[in-house]
Amino acid sequence: MPRPVWSGAVSFGLVTIPIKVLPATEDHSISFRQIHTTDGGRIRYRKVCEIEDRVLDQDEIGRAYEESRDQLVPITDEELDDLPLPTAKAIDVQAFVDAERLDPIRFGRPYYLQGDGAVAAKPYTLLRQALQRSDKVAIAKFAWHNRERLGALRVVGDAIVLQALHWEDEIRSSEGLAPKGIELSDAEVDEAMELMEIIGGTDISQYRDQYREAVESVISAKAEGREPPETEAPAEPKGRVVDLMSALQDSVRAAKENRGETGSEGEVREMRPKKKTEAKKQTGKKTAKKAPAKKTARKRSAS
Repeated sequence: MPRPVWSGAVSFGLVTIPIKVLPATEDHSISFRQIHTTDGGRIRYRKVCEIEDRVLDQDEIGRAYEESRDQLVPITDEELDDLPLPTAKAIDVQAFVDAERLDPIRFGRPYYLQGDGAVAAKPYTLLRQALQRSDKVAIAKFAWHNRERLGALRVVGDAIVLQALHWEDEIRSSEGLAPKGIELSDAEVDEAMELMEIIGGTDISQYRDQYREAVESVISAKAEGREPPETEAPAEPKGRVVDLMSALQDSVRAAKENRGETGSEGEVREMRPKKKTEAKKQTGKKTAKKAPAKKTARKRSAS
């Protein structure tokens, strides 16, 4: 198991759970060193005092806030540790909300919470089972690494996970990103939904980091004095889609073939029944939009 990154307690109401915090994920990306391309010499970074013009040891380096270009305000570790925050020594639960209310865009790095000692066993289990039975997550505040953060306590397997959350003002607005004024026929949406159903779901554990594997093979070959393996070039992206319905229908047929299914090309499928709310919206509207889709399908079947 990895080393704890923090230790303290989870508190909600009068209940306190001593815990240790451990990283729940690890980074397997490959890191590189910078070198001088002419002779292969390592490029190193040194922390130099601009007044004394000498390299400093780590224990000589502190921190300061840049009040202005010419004024730095020194801040010591002790001053930060002594801040009067209730979250300085505890993960302080503020509320319990339905899990579905949390937008995944707010999720940051996850951490496992491990009960610290026998005294933590019962309250830890109590909180875990209460979260599971209620389908809720606990919203909490905590202070690590010289900043206060927001987090969500949720259950993963048999453990409680602290999922770091972005503050509201850290989420950028999506306004103006989506195209406007685009009209789609029911047939196009229906075809897209059929393609989604044919592609279906999968177990995401089957996916691998192929880029990292390819880089590792190149590094291994060069370290052994061999030529790096040749890789197949990715297919060139296809041209701009002009006929969206044709592209959808071709995608459906290709997906069926990949699954071993067969069907007549250009088959006209019966439209799925609309939901009541959709039917109300369509009341009084002309239905001529569906005709082009049928004509397209008949033309394709005749070709």
